[in-house]
Amino acid sequence: MSQRHNIARAAAAERVGDLRPLRWLAGSVIGLALAFAAVEARAESHETIITAHGYSTFGDLKYPADFAHLDYVNPDAPKGGEISIWSQGTFDNFNPYAREGRAGALATVGYESLLAGTSDEISAEYCLVCSSLEYPESEDWVIFHMRPEARFSDGTPLTAQDVVFSHNILLEQGLPSYAEAVRALIPTVEALDDYTVKFTFAPDVPRKNLINQAGGVPIFSKAWFESHDVRLDEPSFEMSPGSGPYMLDSYTVNEQIIYRRNPDYWGNELPINVGRNNFDTIRVEYFADSTAAFEAFKAGEFTFRQENSSLSWATGSDFPAINNGWVVRDELEDGSLPGATGFVFNLRRERFQDIRVRQALALMYNFTWTNDSLQYGLFRQRESFWQGSDLAAKGVPEGRELELLQSVADLIDPAILTEEVTMPHVSGDRQVDRGNLRLASDLLDQAGWVVGADGMRAKDGQPLTLEFLSISPSFDRIITPYVESLRQLGVDATYNRVDPAQYTNRERAFDWDMIFDGYSNGLEEGIGLDQRFGSDGVGDVFNPSGYSSPAVDKLIEAVVAAEDREEMAAAVRAIDRIMRRELFIVPVWYLGKYWVAYYDMYEHPENLPPYGLGYLDYWWYNADKAEALRAAGALR
Repeated sequence: MSQRHNIARAAAAERVGDLRPLRWLAGSVIGLALAFAAVEARAESHETIITAHGYSTFGDLKYPADFAHLDYVNPDAPKGGEISIWSQGTFDNFNPYAREGRAGALATVGYESLLAGTSDEISAEYCLVCSSLEYPESEDWVIFHMRPEARFSDGTPLTAQDVVFSHNILLEQGLPSYAEAVRALIPTVEALDDYTVKFTFAPDVPRKNLINQAGGVPIFSKAWFESHDVRLDEPSFEMSPGSGPYMLDSYTVNEQIIYRRNPDYWGNELPINVGRNNFDTIRVEYFADSTAAFEAFKAGEFTFRQENSSLSWATGSDFPAINNGWVVRDELEDGSLPGATGFVFNLRRERFQDIRVRQALALMYNFTWTNDSLQYGLFRQRESFWQGSDLAAKGVPEGRELELLQSVADLIDPAILTEEVTMPHVSGDRQVDRGNLRLASDLLDQAGWVVGADGMRAKDGQPLTLEFLSISPSFDRIITPYVESLRQLGVDATYNRVDPAQYTNRERAFDWDMIFDGYSNGLEEGIGLDQRFGSDGVGDVFNPSGYSSPAVDKLIEAVVAAEDREEMAAAVRAIDRIMRRELFIVPVWYLGKYWVAYYDMYEHPENLPPYGLGYLDYWWYNADKAEALRAAGALR
């Protein structure tokens, strides 16, 4: 779900020169005692202690400890200028961890963590706020040695106490599902001294991903929270200082947000940051929908647009800024895993718990007609939760995948063991495929939903209803034909597009029948699977459908316990096969590339990495091109 944003500190000499020597000395003695205790404990364990500049679950790190910069950046990229993007809807706070309200776009941009990932490796994490980490072969604990130069944007030092505080406040005031899961995995976090923090893992839990979990905690300022009347779980426009390269500059509610690069950012010279964080400001303009935003883009009100509409991409290339050569349109390769998106059933609704009902409703979505008639043939049909990767199930199960499926044979449909993996149904070039309509009708008849005199289906006197809940007008032309097809089946289907605030409240309360949503999976899986697909995650926003399966629960344990990538992949393929059979999400489309349009004043490395577009990260601003555009009247 990995997607973390970058979230300073007195030097050792400054600490030595503190005007409170007795307090400093006491702290040093305690720190030394804790350090010696840790060394003694490690010596008694007779375990090899691994010291490194990063961590990878499987395999070696790509970059050595003395690397100069990431391979895909331009180390000489100039700093300066502005990039402006758009966001849809509204915002009413800047706390991305609040349980209510809508946080402003990029609200996490200022927060860093001990470790940070890259865009050219699947699972590697490198030291960012830390300078090194150490852990035993058993991975029972991990110690992070932090960089004394790290500081928050308000100039205060970032210390081990801030890391401990951040971990604890996320357990106390963060999402309950996160808190319950992490509390069971990491019972103890302690500051060994001001710049050394130790995470101790529970003795009876698998070790996979725990170091990544510990290193990924966003770091908040303990002093700021203690001096402000702000809670992490409540919406607020007060934004705690982060240690990252960007900080909030200004905002107009529901209209605009501007973030500016911190000129005193402590980490500018770190190898992992060379060639990155290049824009002086990031401006976010808010619009009601994609259509309004596109018109504003054409007029030069914002300057970078990652397109998400096939209609706009296919038909929106004829406007003055394009014709004058001011705007670049490009298709860039995307090697990341497509989101497992589609029309999600809310399995908390009793009527959707019958797989025959889900199968019938899914049969009425016609990908072929939708793609050809409404999406200009630009997409491919998604099949797997791990589309296009070695984690996607294929054909009939065999080898280790089959063995894992056999271990849960009493919990799954026996056909899964012998039949080819479930594929999205094939439809014809008409909006309503007559063959699929007959199949769907038979399935609903078998499930007891029969057609009444009014042509609509009911069971035990209750009609078969289905409300599509949406926020985006761009989905009108996709969902409306699906609703029409369902009504031909006798389903009382309706489409309800609501305002952003109402959508957020209903989504979080699971007050919906079907929404366009999905799951953010990864090319390497671990403990996060339980939050998304495990029985413990039924009430989690990361599991929108509320899906759970005893068989998948057991296979998640196999994923987490896997000691090599091959074992992990086999277990994920088994999970993919089961979940595709159970059809709790109607799979739709995926693209496999990025559609981008931008005013010709931005540049990017020639060889972009496989797992990220990085336009806010390692692209840069060409001042000469920008001036030429302004002189031509291209920009507002």
